[in-house]
Amino acid sequence: MPARILDGTLIRDQIYAELAQEIAALRSSGIRPGLAAVLVGNDPASQIYVRSKIAACQQLGLGNIHLTPSANTTTAELLAIVRELNARDDVDGILVQLPLPPQIDAKIILEAVDPAKDVDGFHPMNIGKLVEGRPNLVACTPLGVMEILRRSGIPIESANAVVVGRSNIVGKPMALLLMQANATVAVCHSKTRDPRKFTREADILVAATGRPALIVPDDVKPGATVIDVGVTRITDPQQAEKIFAHSPERLEKFRKNGSAVAGDVHPDVAQVAGALTPVPGGVGPLTIAMLMSNTVKAARLRRGLRAESAASPR
Repeated sequence: MPARILDGTLIRDQIYAELAQEIAALRSSGIRPGLAAVLVGNDPASQIYVRSKIAACQQLGLGNIHLTPSANTTTAELLAIVRELNARDDVDGILVQLPLPPQIDAKIILEAVDPAKDVDGFHPMNIGKLVEGRPNLVACTPLGVMEILRRSGIPIESANAVVVGRSNIVGKPMALLLMQANATVAVCHSKTRDPRKFTREADILVAATGRPALIVPDDVKPGATVIDVGVTRITDPQQAEKIFAHSPERLEKFRKNGSAVAGDVHPDVAQVAGALTPVPGGVGPLTIAMLMSNTVKAARLRRGLRAESAASPR
């Protein structure tokens, strides 16, 4: 039987409905949570991402500021912008869109963001709180994965969970969140000897490497829940033929457009897994939803209010 598809768009809409009520209640008491997005330069992919985040703010009634410094901006100039946003009371969340131009020291910039406004969850202080088991603002993508699991009724406690990938943005915080939900967690990476030994034992398998179709059916325990975080645009016809050999609709779409989006998980895994997130339409929609949730949470915490968002870490 093919895997149950975990619809990220549906779950995002559930979260948005809850957030809209919470934001309306805050606004009725004179509080309008606000997000500032800073996009340096003209990277097309980054422009799309930021536009979608601003659109989500507008949809939910959040305040939003969109700053677009030039591609020639220096670290010092961007630092001044961040410090100004730190000081603004109408800004509860600060998003500095990555990647930054090469002349800017991203580490300095991310560490300059007020941890109380770090809605991306990248600041060392927020990462440290996550490690200690008292999460505050957590990276949006792994937080979204947890919402998919919980809202889909996937048992986490006592499950064997394997995270493939160890990035600071997804892999590491993902492992910590699963551990705090009482899963037994292993992390595989490029230096892991025989990763299949681990993935075949996983009740929950999270793939976050950015390598298209890396996880194949033989890597997966029958009936496992597989979460595909990877999103890669492929343009090589031979690669597309290999990945979409048993997905005629997606292959036809590739031939028509000359490109297609592929996840870290091979489509054929759907014949083995018990549940699977699609690409697109799985984890992606949740990343922006959790950014909105973090902004509302930051607004509450900055004013000494209890964080009530349904999408907050438990």
